[in-house]
Amino acid sequence: MPRESGTAVVAGVPVDTRHWIGGERVASADTFTDLSPIDGSELAEIARGTATEAAAAVAAAKAAFPGWAATPPAERARVLHAIADGVERRLDDLAIVETTDNGALLRSHRRGVMPRVAHNFRFFADWLLTLGHEDFETRGHTNHVDWDPAGPCVLITPWNAPLMLATWKVAPALAAGNTVVLKPAEWSPLTASLLADIAAEAGLPAGVLNIVQGYGAEIGDTLTSHPDVRRISFTGSVPTARRIAASAAPQLTPVSLELGGKSPLLVFADADLDLAVDLAVEQYDNAGQVCLAGTRLLVEEAVVEEFTRRFTEKASALRQGDPRDEATDIGPVIHTRQLEKIDGFVRRAVSAGACTVIGGQPRGGNFYAPTLLTDVAQDSEIVQEEVFGPVLTLQTFTGEDEAVRLANDTRFGLAATLVTGDRERADRVTAQLVAGTVWVNCFFVRDLKAPFGGSRHSGVGREGGTWSFDFYCDLKNTVTAPKGWQDRG
Repeated sequence: MPRESGTAVVAGVPVDTRHWIGGERVASADTFTDLSPIDGSELAEIARGTATEAAAAVAAAKAAFPGWAATPPAERARVLHAIADGVERRLDDLAIVETTDNGALLRSHRRGVMPRVAHNFRFFADWLLTLGHEDFETRGHTNHVDWDPAGPCVLITPWNAPLMLATWKVAPALAAGNTVVLKPAEWSPLTASLLADIAAEAGLPAGVLNIVQGYGAEIGDTLTSHPDVRRISFTGSVPTARRIAASAAPQLTPVSLELGGKSPLLVFADADLDLAVDLAVEQYDNAGQVCLAGTRLLVEEAVVEEFTRRFTEKASALRQGDPRDEATDIGPVIHTRQLEKIDGFVRRAVSAGACTVIGGQPRGGNFYAPTLLTDVAQDSEIVQEEVFGPVLTLQTFTGEDEAVRLANDTRFGLAATLVTGDRERADRVTAQLVAGTVWVNCFFVRDLKAPFGGSRHSGVGREGGTWSFDFYCDLKNTVTAPKGWQDRG
């Protein structure tokens, strides 16, 4: 693969492999190798950050904070719109680089994911200008609320939708007037580097956005324990979240955590079965590497036989292969280690008595066959733990009470999907489900105005709309008495 110093060429697109700190590219003494999940080929040697680069990034964010915080909201919004313009101009580059780097479908990146990246910046730029500053009175005293930027923010993002989920955090943090240190996932680091170029071209001042690459405890602990960091937002696993929370605790740094899921998809006998099957098969999207996926199919006993027949027919027709091919429905999983983890879950489930309806094995490389398992116990590992791959389980229920009990019987509470033809039943059941998001007769419909997050071990806090600004700001209420003013006229 052709390379220049600090640069890799990925699918014809030059990508700088160094950190972005204080408006400059910064190399490290060591590197780590980034591999494509499509064929295992080496894409780049990425600068491996240490405590030194992490501390430098926080220092740059701290130095840039006063100027960016003082920038009028309308000007901050203008810069964010300019970043969105840059994303749209480079949409094809971003799409092919991310597909090559994380294995998700190229058609999805072009048509949905990268347009959403641009929308993230536009939405939060516009929402900033709508934040309420209305005064209100208390016994004649005037209350005035200000949304003050908190300070430097550390944002740690996952590999399954790298740029979309990164900008879902970066955009509101910047809009609120904060500065940012972004640490992207080491398995999919490339589009974050392209974002640095786009932000600089859009006129974002040096040090407002910093990006450090790397992995391991040294860089992470430095970022999350740093006394100058005012907010930490993380999307990823529960064990890592525990470590981040412990690291942030001595400084009392507020954290927002969007964690795992083991979401149910409930199908009642009165549901449109074609719709139910379509929604169930959709859970294989991105090779099952979606935190919101309804991986636990809970189907009313009266229709389970017909549902399973239709599901098996539709799922078996999915085309798995190169994600750059327009005809492909499912690409590879992100990494060999992830494939081994998925296969371990399935093998243990089968050893414990689970029945494989479809799939159940690797297909070479990083490809894992779409899998459906039945005859699984509610307290089994495959039902209780997040697999994060193209693996679904199917269980049955005989009434609403049992459906709700099974749906809520995990330590997670990120999302739930309900398919029914009865509106009153939908209202009854959704009122009892423990989930941050519930979809009724649909899936993955998301509005940035809505709160997003999870209950229980699925997270702490909410993102989206005003909820994002509530996290990234320090709200200040000023109460002014009606008397005591001296006339200086």
